[in-house]
Amino acid sequence: MDAVYDLPYARAPHPSYGDAKIPAWDMIKFSVTIMRGCFGGCTFCSITEHEGRIIQNRSEGSILREIEKIRDKTPGFTGVISDIGGPTANMYRMACKDPKVEAACRRPSCVFPEICPNLNTSHDDLIRLYRKVRETKGIKKVMVASGVRYDLAVESPEYIKELVTHHVGGYLKIAPEHTERGPLDKMMKPGIGAYNQFKRMFDAAAEQAGKKYYLIPYFIAAHPGTTDEDMMNLALWLKKNRYRADQVQTFLPSPMATATAMYHTGVNPLRGVRHGGSDKVEAIKGLRQRRLHKAFLRYHDPDNWPVLREALKAMGRADLIGSRPDQLVPAHQPPGTGKAAGTRRPVRPGGKTQRFTTKGLRVMK
Repeated sequence: MDAVYDLPYARAPHPSYGDAKIPAWDMIKFSVTIMRGCFGGCTFCSITEHEGRIIQNRSEGSILREIEKIRDKTPGFTGVISDIGGPTANMYRMACKDPKVEAACRRPSCVFPEICPNLNTSHDDLIRLYRKVRETKGIKKVMVASGVRYDLAVESPEYIKELVTHHVGGYLKIAPEHTERGPLDKMMKPGIGAYNQFKRMFDAAAEQAGKKYYLIPYFIAAHPGTTDEDMMNLALWLKKNRYRADQVQTFLPSPMATATAMYHTGVNPLRGVRHGGSDKVEAIKGLRQRRLHKAFLRYHDPDNWPVLREALKAMGRADLIGSRPDQLVPAHQPPGTGKAAGTRRPVRPGGKTQRFTTKGLRVMK
């Protein structure tokens, strides 16, 4: 990897692009890759398949040389490294404690259902790298924008403190993906308890550093093995924790991902596959159900309230329809939204319509 990254790259788009704006270039021109591969084995992701389960690492010297090249050669550099990481932010130099065990092991994940006792989870090398990068002349700030594997991070309180104190710019991406054990087992992701533990440590480190930082959790709708009830419980968790997701992802089968096999076959390949004894997995393929699962993730969007009310009644959970804090959607649709779009504002006696300010205070015209 050092040999590849030490090649004399121009560190600029090809001249044929001229002055064109290239969003992909804007995203990565000040970022640094420090490792390759992932031993997480998440079934909806194919990184393990095309980059390998054993982490390939760059040396500190190679990383520091690239940062100096970014500083000296990349137009527009202001001293801020936008990301230092890889497929996962915090797997740098992590490996099996025993090379013989590593060579023979066929586990699809080193961290599911629990972290393997043979896995070295030390973050010391990564912490030392962060500090050396910050000490590089001309570097003002180093951000970590790659996703942090939180179940590994909680093994190192020092890493979380280092991350929060120096490498977070207001928000940090993290991917619990779901709250319910059923879909999480199909994804090979840790339970929501690991996320809660990380959040407590993250918030404590932010308070100690005198910062106001926030976590941005990512969630997946319609993953194989997810029921309507699972999505309802996730929506209730989001509302309880005051999360309103602006952008959400609905599962799509991608090449080489294990979840793609679940989607197409209806069978869980993580268990024994045999005639009459396979672990069945329900795939969410119908457009209506896929939209419903996405609507649960965006429970706060008024345009989703009609379909959620209909679904909650069909599920026998009409008790979640109402205006109480513990209820998911209101019983009445605001004019101009959802199925009520295009309806006129309610008219009061005397012909005067009701109008509402952005602060929710009613005024009369």
